[in-house]
Amino acid sequence: MTAITTAFGLVFDPYVLAVIMGSAVFGMFVGAMPGLTATMATALLVPVTFFMAPVPALGAIVTATAMAIFAGDIPAAMLRMPGTPASAAYADESYEMMKKGQLDLNMGVNLVFSVLGGIFGVLVLIVLAPALAEVAINFSSFEYFWLACLGLTCAVFIGTGDPLKGLLSLFIGLAIGCVGIDPAAGQPRFTFGNVDLLSGINFIPTLIGMFAVSELLRGAVTMEKGGMRVTQAVGSLMKGMGGVFRRYWKNFFRGSLIGTVIGALPGAGADIAAWVSYAVSKKLSKEPEKFGTGHIEGVVDATSANNSAVGAAWIPALVFGIPGDSITAIVIGVLYMKGMNPGPSVFLQTPELIYAVFIIFILANLLMFPLGWAAIKSAKQILRVPRNILLPIILIFCMVGSFAMTNSLYGVVLMVVMGLFGWFLEEQGIPVAPLILGLVLGEMLEQNFMSSMIKADGSFLGFLSRPIAGTLGVATLLLWALMIWKALPIGRARAAPA
Repeated sequence: MTAITTAFGLVFDPYVLAVIMGSAVFGMFVGAMPGLTATMATALLVPVTFFMAPVPALGAIVTATAMAIFAGDIPAAMLRMPGTPASAAYADESYEMMKKGQLDLNMGVNLVFSVLGGIFGVLVLIVLAPALAEVAINFSSFEYFWLACLGLTCAVFIGTGDPLKGLLSLFIGLAIGCVGIDPAAGQPRFTFGNVDLLSGINFIPTLIGMFAVSELLRGAVTMEKGGMRVTQAVGSLMKGMGGVFRRYWKNFFRGSLIGTVIGALPGAGADIAAWVSYAVSKKLSKEPEKFGTGHIEGVVDATSANNSAVGAAWIPALVFGIPGDSITAIVIGVLYMKGMNPGPSVFLQTPELIYAVFIIFILANLLMFPLGWAAIKSAKQILRVPRNILLPIILIFCMVGSFAMTNSLYGVVLMVVMGLFGWFLEEQGIPVAPLILGLVLGEMLEQNFMSSMIKADGSFLGFLSRPIAGTLGVATLLLWALMIWKALPIGRARAAPA
């Protein structure tokens, strides 16, 4: 109880509340600009949080992420340009509603069900994270090895459309993660005599390059000097909300539950949750023929799912130190930077900071309603910012952030190189998210594999000897077997519809 009281005191500090408000406005702006993702918003905040205490730093990231995921719905409905990937699943549906004169209804549903879905995900986080931490406190290197394997597997096979390209991206990330000092032998690897590379490939400049700089390059290729035009004004957002909730309340709970489950899977995230929830909604709907023509049902499911996934993605990040998505991959880096090593012990060592995160999550979702309403009302002006002004400003932020992480030009050079590399990969249809997760989880995988082999005296059976490790190992191996089966000709023939 003392920890909870302390947490309230930490959060309701004027400085922390000011940081939360500023981050909320920033996240809302980034999410509403097509092409500027929630991951990019989070990555750009990292250099700023470097100089903050843990609570305002985490508060900034939590709030900006929640706002950006919702704000992506605004250009999706008005311009058919999803602000973030999490809004892509139902962008066509929302745009069709706008063309039918139902922009008010669509924006109202997105706002209300985003808030409700976000709170649902937070409540699950509050209930499940401490309970899982009590189990995870007994984890050894065997369990963490299988968790890392499971996280990498989910990143490849759940997070991408083409498993082969996802696997290639993952192996590139694991290879990049090998640069630096060998954690077992202490020998330099792939450094080519460069002193900067002895510390490895710095995660934050790599992430800023892969996500932010690659997006800037794409934006520069298709740059337009003028702003973007919205054809319909926004009226009353709350009109008809009661009727929608009475009719589709089951869809809300189903979408929120799907979002929570998928969000908690390592490597999945809000965008996957939205796609899966939209597909399930269409499959189970009594009116599937209306989907794609401007039908609100799929929007209710998907917008609830992607917002509930935001909180759920923190479950594996806090409990196991495994990112639920690319955003929580950044969060893990921030946690380490603040001395809060993610894992079950963080619930025992710094419980007040964990409770503070929970409180900030609830505050962020409640704050989403008034700020979201204001963002929707002023969307015409926000979306008119010329890209030839916006893109150079963002590039300056990226350079400052990368320099701050390394205190040298090495970070800026790394950011540029990784940005070009990420742009090249995505132009070839190879996703960069598995690469980032491979870079994040590669060290954890290697260290726990080496520790486990030493404990087991070189026997692979030791990896299955403990009950939880055995369960995780069998689940991972079965998932691998299933994916190999589906990749084989006989598996593809069985899976194809008759």
